[in-house]
Amino acid sequence: MAAKDLVESTISENKITIFSKTYCPYCRRAKTLLTSKFPNVETKIFELDEMNEGSEIQDYLLEKTGQRTVPNIFINQKHVGGCDAVVGLDSKGQLAQLVEANSPSTSKL
Repeated sequence: MAAKDLVESTISENKITIFSKTYCPYCRRAKTLLTSKFPNVETKIFELDEMNEGSEIQDYLLEKTGQRTVPNIFINQKHVGGCDAVVGLDSKGQLAQLVEANSPSTSKL
């Protein structure tokens, strides 16, 4: 239950949430893309390989999204997918629209 609560609260409180592993090249690419293109956007990154509950979080992400692999990325509470999905959205010019869209939880900004 703790993993579920952590995932859900983090997704709702941040514009961008990335579930990652420190050694993953796809994670590194996605994190670099998102943090360099949107440096002023609230981004929360969890390095699951450095967390005691990392495996439980991945299990919950599988249940929630059907994806257990990392990176597992949410933008404005919407599950986007992994690195290829983010790069694809960026190349189509759709990533900025998604990041800049207002979400219910960002009304506090």
